[in-house]
Amino acid sequence: MNCNDSFPLPHHKQQSLAPFLTPSTCPSSVDNKPKPPPPMAENGGAGECCCSFIFTSGLTALFMWLSLRTYKPTCSIQHFYVPALNKSDNSSANHTIFFDLKLDNNMKDKGVHYDNINLTFFYTQNDSRLLIANYTVPAFYQGHGKKARRKNLVEASGAPWAAAVSNGSTVGFRVGLATRVKFKIMFWYTKRHSLVVGGDVAVDGSGGKVKKKGIKLKSGSPEPGSHWVRVGIGAGFSFLVILLL
Repeated sequence: MNCNDSFPLPHHKQQSLAPFLTPSTCPSSVDNKPKPPPPMAENGGAGECCCSFIFTSGLTALFMWLSLRTYKPTCSIQHFYVPALNKSDNSSANHTIFFDLKLDNNMKDKGVHYDNINLTFFYTQNDSRLLIANYTVPAFYQGHGKKARRKNLVEASGAPWAAAVSNGSTVGFRVGLATRVKFKIMFWYTKRHSLVVGGDVAVDGSGGKVKKKGIKLKSGSPEPGSHWVRVGIGAGFSFLVILLL
């Protein structure tokens, strides 16, 4: 149907209005169907969906890494007593050393399994060290957030006890600890990690250590991977910031 059929006009008026009565001006020829959205809208929606997926995946990976990372236990000497150095007690012939080792698992959701713990005791003078005793703590498991104490007497030999007693000042010792640990996360264990630490202990004329507080045993080298952990955290944070911009 055209405009002439919809709006009947006299013949002479139809001739005069013929240039204006084109199919495009006919009301019935107007297409009322909705037009599809431009391609740009589809591409934008896909981009937003992709960014949202990447952001969610990044956060999930970050939270998983934070929940699975582990810390090595803290080792310290709480008590250290050498009877041969006690001037108020005639125990110069007693060459034993009493030690009280404390092991702290500071992780609230992971356990620690220790292999045999090898303790070494050195008599130190100036820059020299003389090995005087060894002791082995049997392997054991430590639960979440637990603390363990290992106390015992060890027989020492080879130290210049007479010179140490007559010195009148403090006598130096060093305690070394070496073992391997693995961490229990839920129902499975991680691979074993080396734990090698040590600390200096000064003993006075009472035979006990000078410091009243516990002496933390520290590693002589930085924690393996600690640098890359910091780099990974910085890179992950930068990546999330870029996604948010």
